[in-house]
Amino acid sequence: MGAQDIDWSAFGDLKDAARAGDFGFVIRRARQIAGGITQGQLGEALGLSQAAVSRLENQGAAGIYNMDTLAKAATELGLPFDLVGLANQQANRTSPVERREFLTAALATAAQPISTAAASTPAWDNSQAASLRIATSSFRRLDSTVASRDLSEAVKSHLRLVQIIAGDAPDDAHRSRMASVGSEAASFAAWLAWDMADHGSARRLYGSSIKAARSSGNPLLTAYQTGSLASFEAETGTPHEALRLVTHARQQLGANLSPLASAWLSAIEAVAHATSGQHRACDRAMKACEQNAARIPDADPVAWPWIFAFDERKIAACRITCTARLGQPLHTRIGEQEIASALSSSHDKQRALLTLDVATGYIATKEIETAFTLAQRALQEGMRLRSGKITERARALRRAYSSPRPPSIVREFDDQLHTAYL
Repeated sequence: MGAQDIDWSAFGDLKDAARAGDFGFVIRRARQIAGGITQGQLGEALGLSQAAVSRLENQGAAGIYNMDTLAKAATELGLPFDLVGLANQQANRTSPVERREFLTAALATAAQPISTAAASTPAWDNSQAASLRIATSSFRRLDSTVASRDLSEAVKSHLRLVQIIAGDAPDDAHRSRMASVGSEAASFAAWLAWDMADHGSARRLYGSSIKAARSSGNPLLTAYQTGSLASFEAETGTPHEALRLVTHARQQLGANLSPLASAWLSAIEAVAHATSGQHRACDRAMKACEQNAARIPDADPVAWPWIFAFDERKIAACRITCTARLGQPLHTRIGEQEIASALSSSHDKQRALLTLDVATGYIATKEIETAFTLAQRALQEGMRLRSGKITERARALRRAYSSPRPPSIVREFDDQLHTAYL
């Protein structure tokens, strides 16, 4: 679609808009330059409606942009990624050596004396918030294959830098924008703490992300962070608090409760009910999740930019987790094809967690050899990634099985679990 031979550097208004963080203007102007591509044509290429493209282009410098959508739009239009505030999108395909180099550079930058960083900061515009948000997104892409303990210090330093720069914001508009950036960074730091089984730090950081979201004045972001804390509470065994937070998130959204947001919150609700052993309530929440997910293609994904595509794989994963929490036989609730779909995730940590839930389902049907073969594989991944979350899920699985004379596969798993470290 894009015109690759266009000299984009010749258009000063594009550079000015990119520097100001108005990436919607950049996309609109690029459409015009690239031969008058219509909003409908671009929307068809991106999988968005014409109205969604219009809203994207009119968000202005204060908007919160979906980085994946920006990357796709830039690719379609032939735009350099830096004009939509993105670095070269290779972080999720880097080698281990390249990832180590990235982390070393990030740590070195974050460890610079604050006076040095402040002295080099240019006059305030929207580029500070955009650059810091891109850094958070880059760290998130590394999360799927990099141990949280290796990411944590860099992310903590990044969060401190965001807070320091936010403290120097010259006016309410910039303070609001930086609060949004800080909320996203704190939420990711909470996610890493959760993966390291540091639940106290995770809860504190999720609380900070909610407070920052409120300060940003963005009800969508506030509801998302509230839902993130609800997911944490549901997964870590505090279902009544999870349900209270889901209700609160829905109230915060009000008329802005999109099908995507509703499907995601219903999935969290289903896991909370399953954790409580409430079969019927779990089924009702799963049905609501499926119904809302079916409406997503007709809705505007830009309105809820923090959640990855909520598709059949996500629904299957939720159903697997609920089955494990309810202690039910796996195949009473989910078929082989859905299991295979859920386990096709490219996120190593999430795939290991789901594998343990599948294994728990096999324990319920007395297929012990299959269950613990899967569990061994998942725990091995957890140990490689030093994931406390995976290790704790493996311990919960072991508690679900009791036998006076466990078979050799279970004894092997016990030895593996004994050597696991956080």
